[in-house]
Amino acid sequence: MTENVMPAEPLMPPLQVMEMPEQDFDAPFRDLNAPASEPPRQMALWRFLAFSPAMLATAALTWVMQGWFAKGGFMALELVLLALIAFNFFWICFSVSTVVLGLYSLSKRDRSRPSDKPAPMKVALLVPVYNEVPWYVLGNVQSMLEELHARGGGHSYAMFILSDTRDDTLAEQERLSVEALRANLPPELQLYYRRRAENTGRKVGNISDWLRRWGAGYEAMLVLDADSLMTGRAISRLTDALSRDPAAGLIQSFPQLIGAQSVFGRMQQFANGVYGLALAEGLARWTGHEGNYWGHNAIMRTRAFAACAGLPLLRARLTGREKLIMSHDFVEAGLLRRAGWRVRFLPRLGGSYEETPPTLIDHILRDRRWCQGNLQHLNLLGARGFFAISRFHLLHGAIGYLMAPIWFALLVIWAMIGLGEEASVIHYFSEANPSRPSWPDMSEPRHVLVILLIYAMLLAPKLLAVLALAFTGGKLSDYGGPVRFALSVGCEILLAVLYAPILMVQQMIAVFRTTFGLQHGWSPQARDGGQYGLRTLITCHALETLSGLALWGGIFAGLISLWLMPIALSLVLAVPLSALSGQRAGARGRGWMATPVVYSEPRITRTARRYRENLRRYLEAGFIHPAE
Repeated sequence: MTENVMPAEPLMPPLQVMEMPEQDFDAPFRDLNAPASEPPRQMALWRFLAFSPAMLATAALTWVMQGWFAKGGFMALELVLLALIAFNFFWICFSVSTVVLGLYSLSKRDRSRPSDKPAPMKVALLVPVYNEVPWYVLGNVQSMLEELHARGGGHSYAMFILSDTRDDTLAEQERLSVEALRANLPPELQLYYRRRAENTGRKVGNISDWLRRWGAGYEAMLVLDADSLMTGRAISRLTDALSRDPAAGLIQSFPQLIGAQSVFGRMQQFANGVYGLALAEGLARWTGHEGNYWGHNAIMRTRAFAACAGLPLLRARLTGREKLIMSHDFVEAGLLRRAGWRVRFLPRLGGSYEETPPTLIDHILRDRRWCQGNLQHLNLLGARGFFAISRFHLLHGAIGYLMAPIWFALLVIWAMIGLGEEASVIHYFSEANPSRPSWPDMSEPRHVLVILLIYAMLLAPKLLAVLALAFTGGKLSDYGGPVRFALSVGCEILLAVLYAPILMVQQMIAVFRTTFGLQHGWSPQARDGGQYGLRTLITCHALETLSGLALWGGIFAGLISLWLMPIALSLVLAVPLSALSGQRAGARGRGWMATPVVYSEPRITRTARRYRENLRRYLEAGFIHPAE
């Protein structure tokens, strides 16, 4: 522990400083304070069942397809095509096998309850903010604090608003809101506020600054986003889990999406609510103690995090320049596990919420930031001491974006193949040219079956995950009844199919922007979404529209397979589909793709909305009645 030399701040508790050394990716590290622990039972079996089916299915498909091109030997372009298909098919199958594992796990629900009483813990709830709407953030904060107060229990909690806000007007509103809440909250509810003069290190620096100056006073910290909302029960259960497992360094909850009112938001919220749990349960099974961290709604052991997860600047391979690690969460999880601490995932916890971008363009803007951070992870795959699954998490995050240009390359090659050797975009090869590929006729029944198989595998995780309702006690009445539920599933699948090609092109753009250094900054998410005019829509979706027109030209000319019509339709309609994404999907309690959190809104979200409105009125009129 270092000497206390830093000045105190008026809305913060006394300083309780601790060290947080930067980690070295070139040297392994073991935290001597991390208790020795055994891996979960049957972990090798779970991982075998997750990865082997995907590898076997991919090998079988590759073997079948290589026979299509075997005549006359393989050409370079044919080998590229096979490699791209195999690569994509593996990740598709891996999602299916993960969902199947999740369904099996949910069907064998563990109804045992821990007999030991958790030891009391002192927990800090951290809310890093950057140019957020103050009344929105503080409304959530007030509702969480009051739920914790009403619930009681042995643990003690303190809420910290850690501001990196650059706008002085917003910062003054933050301070006024915190002071008003502190004056009206019961004395035992602790609410603190600190604004940094410089936002060095962005969110990573914000959390690190708190740890170094106040972290020693708390055994655990629960990191929240500006739009995070957790029930008192969920927070207590996360704390209990950390208390009962002294080897756990981090425990991640599974956030449900809430608050969506737009078509695109409801689509994301419905997918998360219906399909997400089976996928999350499968993920928890094969990751075991090598889980991941998503940057929020997770609790971690304070001293473990400070000792093991201090992030240095990352040196770029090509330029040699040092840059901040943007998507820090995956890396911090890997560092904790490297040091000997468990990183766990509790998908069944419940009561953990967050919001989603309301429009397609807002989603794209967020995706560009995430792409920038996830591609950085490729530089850390060779870091010393990381567990294999931690490296897989880093790779998987990057692959999620690299698959977009791969899918686009497949689309281009498929369009070039056209309807076969005699009706191909590249038919200008002469018969005497030995380098001409012998393209298969993609309309043959056996080829059509393979294409249908790929489409079916893309839809399989969604259709299988619907079964999770039967294993988790879900009722179709919670979704508006069987008919409305079926219509919602069909609507979500249709919209997902329509938006997928657009997102493919946009993620490809994000990859190229990151690769060529065109993606700068890490601006805050637009919580309410933007209002985008026709010019913005056309500018944003120009590449998709032009690609769609080119595909339709090839289809009408008889050069491109009719199997590409769904993709061509989506791309040429990119602008109206983007405009549709922001349209209102229905009022609360009804509308398109509604989930239980819409039909029966959780109490904490109703309370938070009321407190937000009170705070908004206070900032506008100078008074507040938070108990109303």
